[in-house]
Amino acid sequence: MPNSINDYRHLMDKPWGRMFYDIIFRQLDLSDSVSLKILDFGAGFCVTANHYSKHHTVTAVEPNEEMIKLSIHDNHFDIIHGGIEVLNGYADNSFDFVICHNVLEYFPDKELILKELARILKPGGKLSVVKHNLMGRIVAYAVFSDNPKAALDLLESGDNEENLFGKRDTYDDDYIIGLGLKYGLSIENMFGIRTFFALSKNNDIKFTQEWYDDMLALEMRTCNLNEYNSFSFFHHLIFQKKK
Repeated sequence: MPNSINDYRHLMDKPWGRMFYDIIFRQLDLSDSVSLKILDFGAGFCVTANHYSKHHTVTAVEPNEEMIKLSIHDNHFDIIHGGIEVLNGYADNSFDFVICHNVLEYFPDKELILKELARILKPGGKLSVVKHNLMGRIVAYAVFSDNPKAALDLLESGDNEENLFGKRDTYDDDYIIGLGLKYGLSIENMFGIRTFFALSKNNDIKFTQEWYDDMLALEMRTCNLNEYNSFSFFHHLIFQKKK
C-alpha cells in the first residue's frame, strides 16, 4: 500500500493502475450515443469521472481534499468536496447511473449509503459497485507477496486493515446484494477485476504493450466466469433499479 496520497496518485500512471480502469470501462460498456446523468460517489482522483464526462454529464463527490487537488480533469465535470451529506441534497430519481468504486469498505454504515444511492437513482438506472474480494486478497498475499502468514491471518480474521483511507472492511458479495434487494436494486451482472494481473512480480514486462494487451484480453475473457472471479482481487457488481 502506498505511504501517501501522492504515492497513490502516481500508481494511476503505472500499468497496474491503468489496467484496473481499462477493465472497468470495458465491463461497464456505456454507450456514447446517449448522454447520461452520472454520479461518481467517492470519486478519488476522478479517473472514472473524467473518462465519462467526455460524453456524459458527470458529478464527482469526494471527501478527501488532497485527492481532489491531484485529480484528473481533462474534460468538464463538477467536483464536490463532501460525503454522504451531499447525497441528501439530491432529489429522488436524479441520476441515470451511479458509480461507487472501492468506497463502501470504509463506511461503517453501508446500508445508509446504499439506501441513498438507490434513492437518487432513476427507475431502470444502474449502480456500479467495485469492492475488494477477500479470497483475492488471500491469494495475492500468498502468491505475489510470498507471505502465507498474512494470508492465514486474513483467512482466520477477515480483512480489517488500516490504511490511508481508514479501516477497511471487506464485506461479502451476498451482503451487498441482499441490501440492494431491500432497496429495489437487483443484481444484473458481476465481474472479476485483476484475476491474474496482480500475481506476477515481473513489473518490467508489464510495461511492454504486447504483454499488456494480452493480459487485458485474458482478464476480459475470464472476468465473468465464476471459477476465476472467485479469486479476483476486486469484484464489480452492477445493479439495476426496479422500474
